[in-house]
Amino acid sequence: MKKISLLLIFFSLILMSNPEEYVASNHLQSLIDSMKEGAVLKLGNKTYEGNIVINKRLTIIGSKHTVIKGDGTGNVISIKAPGVRLRHLTVIHGGKNRNTAEEYAAIKIYTDHNVIEHVKIRDSYHGIYLSQAHNNTIQYNDIKGMGKGEIAAQGNGLHIYYANNNLLAHNKIEGTRDGMFFDYANRNKSYDNHIRHTRYGLHYMYSDENIFKRNIFTMNQGGAAIMNSNRLKLKDNQFLINYGNQSFGLLLLQANENNIENNMFYMNQRGMYIDQSTKNIIKNNKIIENEIGIELWSSSNEQIFTSNRIYENTIPAAVIGGKGESNSWSKDGKGNDWGTFFPLTDLDQNGIGDFPITYYSSLHHLLEKQELTNLFLKSPAITIYEKINAALNDNEVMFKDPHPLVQTKRNHSFILVAVLNLLAVILIKERYPYALHLERMEGKHKR
Repeated sequence: MKKISLLLIFFSLILMSNPEEYVASNHLQSLIDSMKEGAVLKLGNKTYEGNIVINKRLTIIGSKHTVIKGDGTGNVISIKAPGVRLRHLTVIHGGKNRNTAEEYAAIKIYTDHNVIEHVKIRDSYHGIYLSQAHNNTIQYNDIKGMGKGEIAAQGNGLHIYYANNNLLAHNKIEGTRDGMFFDYANRNKSYDNHIRHTRYGLHYMYSDENIFKRNIFTMNQGGAAIMNSNRLKLKDNQFLINYGNQSFGLLLLQANENNIENNMFYMNQRGMYIDQSTKNIIKNNKIIENEIGIELWSSSNEQIFTSNRIYENTIPAAVIGGKGESNSWSKDGKGNDWGTFFPLTDLDQNGIGDFPITYYSSLHHLLEKQELTNLFLKSPAITIYEKINAALNDNEVMFKDPHPLVQTKRNHSFILVAVLNLLAVILIKERYPYALHLERMEGKHKR
């Protein structure tokens, strides 16, 4: 008896010596409620039942097999205090009811200055939802949606709503509706995220002055859809193999004064799609082996295209709905490198063609009136159609580049990157096989 008493006293002294660190019991909410502000909670390798609400500044750290499982009726984790840190957790089984006033998520954040990192999310409507939450860090998380034709029945990987100045970095998102959705969210930074098998990898609505760098989009219906958003910076991103009817690498719709630089658009149905947009700068991008390199609607004005490499697209660029004459295909005496599509001479060896180039086509008639034309751009019938209209003098000017760049030495590293990304996708599909049904874009204004 004396030995037992001594052991109890010994363990009590250990706990009292470090009062801010706890080991979790099964009743997670009760334990959270009993903890002091700023405490650290370490969870074991087991499943804890949610849903839970964190209403004080805490750090919760899981282990390799720590799971927090919701009851399927709401948010699994609701963060309602600032300064919360979550790390090394798996969060599953959030509410999916779409007939409520609140959109549920595996983790929903209502406060500022929180950190969510190394968290795996499955079986929830939205993955991580920031609601009027600012200055948060969301990084190194792995979010997977249901896929399997369930795109319309689920939410987004990261949903950023009226939330500003957040950092979203190194996240992997697959099989959700949209990978990252921004709604009235300004001055956020998104770096090094990898998104695949979604409707839109990135979707901006009424969100300004965000920075988006070094992100990779593969196998989505649309790589990035920028709508009603201004003064964004998209730099060093890769839009690879986003393919299907009405698919695109990048869509700009009512998007103005955006800087799109050093991105790669490779093997998309349309590399870039621009409509009702003004004063965007498209510079130093690689637009390569797409069906249509650039689809530019005449409702868009004052775009600047300069120093882009526009190689081996079935159609390099098409202007739809009019002539679009207010757009510029060069700046400061530098146009674009069109590869072998336009043979050029450069007698003075200054890197700029000796003569301007003009591209004529009649395909804009088909593209404007019949969207299924996109499916047949490589058909011999399209070539015959173009030749007949050329003979009838019925082609129209698509663009004029007054200072075309002479083809530079090709750097094939982008192809290697694309192949490696495709191999990764194939390996993942073999391990987690599912066929993803992609929603068709219902007009140009569909969210």
